[in-house]
Amino acid sequence: MKLPNTAHTSRPWRIHELAGDFRLEDVWALPTPGRADEFATFVEGFAAADPAQTMPCAARGLLSLRWKLGDLFGLDEQGSGLGSRVTTLRERLPDDLRATAGPVFASLPFTSLYLTDYEFAAETANQTMHGILHLGWVADDDGGGDYRGQMAVYVKPNGLLGNAYMAAIKPFRHLIVYPQMLHSMERRWHERPDGEPPA
Repeated sequence: MKLPNTAHTSRPWRIHELAGDFRLEDVWALPTPGRADEFATFVEGFAAADPAQTMPCAARGLLSLRWKLGDLFGLDEQGSGLGSRVTTLRERLPDDLRATAGPVFASLPFTSLYLTDYEFAAETANQTMHGILHLGWVADDDGGGDYRGQMAVYVKPNGLLGNAYMAAIKPFRHLIVYPQMLHSMERRWHERPDGEPPA
């Protein structure tokens, strides 16, 4: 379920220290109910997922099209990403977050930044933008002690190309990619053996 930006900005996340020059693009409630101590399991499962294997056909098709267009127009070439076109946000991390990088992503083009008991961030960059994926573990409002995931996406578009690209993909993200991704995430989360990250 899409949430208002205030569902993210009102919380005391550490990402606020790092992302002041980024635009908060999306905030979503994730269908991953769990215990307070299951956040690391949730993050590991998220990083291990391969959308080409787990997401429905429509979303897989859009992702495949995106990679093909990236190859055609050189959007993801070496020299357009982290450490070349843009400086990694690891250089902004305070000392207490530097040793908490988090998992390596199996297939998505993200690099982990930090992991705490209730918060995780990763970054990506290409010719169109520098982006941050933020995952949080938030307590349910009912006071029953349950938690669930919450995802926020930040972007810093790269000029006119980046702004045009983000505007062009917005309807596909909201109508197809995110809803299908959340459905797949919910299924894998509920099918996992207790205490293990979803495959």
